[in-house]
Amino acid sequence: MKLFNKQTATLITAAGLGLAAVSSAWAAESLQDVMKARGLSQQDLMAAAKTYVPTGKRDDFIAFSSGGQSGQVIVYGIPSMRILKYIAVFTPEPWQGYGFDEESKAVLKQGQIDGKDITWGDTHHPAISETNGKYDGQFLFINDKANPRLAVIDLRDFETKQIVVNPIFKSEHGGAFVSPNTEYIIEAAQYASPLANKKFVPLERFNEEYRGGVTYWKFDRKEGRIDVKNSFSLELPPYSQDLSDFGKGPSDGWSFTNSFCTERYVGGIEKNRPPYEAGCSAKDTDYMHVINWKKAAELVAQGKAKKINGHNVIMMETSIKEGILYLVPEPKSPHGVDVSPDGTHMVVSGKLDTHVSVYSFDKIMAAVKAKKFEGADPYGIPVIAMKDALARQVQLGLGPLHTQYDSKKCVAYTSLYVDSQVAKWDYCEGKVLDKLSIHYNIGHLNTMQGDSMDPKGHYLVALNKLAIDRFNPVGPLHPQNHQLIDISGDKMQLLYDMPLPLGEPHYMVSIDAKLLKPGIRYKHGTNSRTDKPHPGAVRAGEEKTVRKGNKVEVFGTLIRSHITPETIEVNVGDEVTINLTNLERAEDETHGFTVSTYNVHASVEPGKTSSVKFKADKEGVYPYYCTEFCSALHLEMQGYLLVKPKGYKEVKVAAAKAVYTEDDYKKQVKKINDTQAVIDSVVGFITSHNYKDFPDVVSLVEDATDQLGRMKEAKTKHEEAAKAKDWQNATLWAEQVWQYQVKAADIGLRAKTYLEEHGAKKVGK
Repeated sequence: MKLFNKQTATLITAAGLGLAAVSSAWAAESLQDVMKARGLSQQDLMAAAKTYVPTGKRDDFIAFSSGGQSGQVIVYGIPSMRILKYIAVFTPEPWQGYGFDEESKAVLKQGQIDGKDITWGDTHHPAISETNGKYDGQFLFINDKANPRLAVIDLRDFETKQIVVNPIFKSEHGGAFVSPNTEYIIEAAQYASPLANKKFVPLERFNEEYRGGVTYWKFDRKEGRIDVKNSFSLELPPYSQDLSDFGKGPSDGWSFTNSFCTERYVGGIEKNRPPYEAGCSAKDTDYMHVINWKKAAELVAQGKAKKINGHNVIMMETSIKEGILYLVPEPKSPHGVDVSPDGTHMVVSGKLDTHVSVYSFDKIMAAVKAKKFEGADPYGIPVIAMKDALARQVQLGLGPLHTQYDSKKCVAYTSLYVDSQVAKWDYCEGKVLDKLSIHYNIGHLNTMQGDSMDPKGHYLVALNKLAIDRFNPVGPLHPQNHQLIDISGDKMQLLYDMPLPLGEPHYMVSIDAKLLKPGIRYKHGTNSRTDKPHPGAVRAGEEKTVRKGNKVEVFGTLIRSHITPETIEVNVGDEVTINLTNLERAEDETHGFTVSTYNVHASVEPGKTSSVKFKADKEGVYPYYCTEFCSALHLEMQGYLLVKPKGYKEVKVAAAKAVYTEDDYKKQVKKINDTQAVIDSVVGFITSHNYKDFPDVVSLVEDATDQLGRMKEAKTKHEEAAKAKDWQNATLWAEQVWQYQVKAADIGLRAKTYLEEHGAKKVGK
């Protein structure tokens, strides 16, 4: 450890002052050798030092990135850029058993559309729950662009709890965005369509009968679920609504939604008409929708919404009459509206413009109050003149897209897609501060907590659409490239290239790691998808198999290193449900379960109960086993599903000949006594130190105690068998006692090592 610290100090000195200034010749030579062999510069070493997180240490921030066409969410640390987890959302994911156990199937079923399973999704915009405009680390929301849906992920266990289907949209891109206290989550339509289901309308009636919209999903914080009944939408013109943002501080109560293709152009290149890209980008401006969502919610409560497909929809004429909807021209083909941390300004970029436009909330409100409009759109919505809403415009470069904010006042960062650059600029004074080239064609970008009222600065991640030559070639389909950028100084510094090999990550959010408080175990017998007790849960000794007609239900348990029961016997044609409860209490002691060829899998974390269900439609012998490597005897954690043919008659089999002797039994007993001495030594060390000050160690001690507690029954059985001179069973039950000891010792040694590494003190000193 001392050597590592010395080398690290030398590395930084060398990077900052030059190798000639290094005091230790040995360390300098080592670094020179590495630099020469790998072709590294001093700047490379500095970048490495800024991103390196030593073994056992943790990242400062956690990023949640959409997984694009994978339908999942990717979790990684910053600055290390180490991938920590894929969260299964809209797509089956075998490792987590998502879509293969009954509990997660129930969640995926919520996402059915017209009664049909949708087992893929195109995730785009994650959003973290907020309290008073600041991230609280409790929930994550993510949308599905391909099939207009929204999902709720509980950050207590990083599991998807709910999927809701938008009842009136056929597609969406503008989700998810949360209000400052997470009362609502925005989901905006993308491609206009008739709002009523199963209604065919020809494109010739596009202007009259196709509509856009924005949905405000009501979120019940206590339940941790979207309240579908009390959610509502606004009917909007058949423009392509895009991204949104909620107001903050002075602008709280209002929301802002971009749009493009306000030309309402309908393509048809197969009919020799110009394509959509020509017709949808002909005008110099499009519209930003400015919506008083708090008043809209009041209108719904007053019964002023129309039911469409059973969903509350405020029609355009009502929005206009009640003064909750306004339009402001914005630059050509905009892509994103980003409210400043203090809530006073909104920044919009036009993809086909070179400027960013900074709108003033005060100026917009002044125009609304004075009813100063330059006219109305074709549907009668009041339009505020751009000049009456703008604070300023700043020329940044080609293809500006998205903006994020720094902890430094007035400092913002905008992605430039065509220029493949990030621009750092001052939105108060309207001047460019710095530019940095990235690789290549940046879409979204993210600064740490940069879309909240509490941006942290430090780092920026560029989410680049193309990787081209950055990584080893892996065929025509390339990974995405997330690049980490240091923004702590006046000049931006590119630190790290990170290939993302799962879908097309679109946007990400980042949060201070200290704000996340995930659990490490469930309360015994929990259905993790509902957070309620599982009806199939049992404790040790309560395992059973119940038959009702042709339905067989197993109530089993998992613990290192056995599955109870170890044999399940059914008849061909039976419907089989296997409930499994993980009895472990130690952190990271997950078990998995699968039955050969039956296409089921469960990931069962400590305390959790999961179930798998299938029809035993073929006679035969089918091994089942624990799929998660959990202990030294993981491979022995197995069992058999025996599917008997119709009319099968039991065959008597002669008892197996004993292979163990009295000497074997005595050796086993001696091994038990010797192991107990080791356990006593470890226990003595732990209890002589302040282990109760370390929650992780307390959990380990509880688990070790639980393992030792299981010895009693096995000990009684081996002693009774020995009295009867049944050396076969006496030896095997003694072996089982030793197995409990080994597992307890393993846990105890982990606890002892933890205390040593974390500076535990002796009791009384």
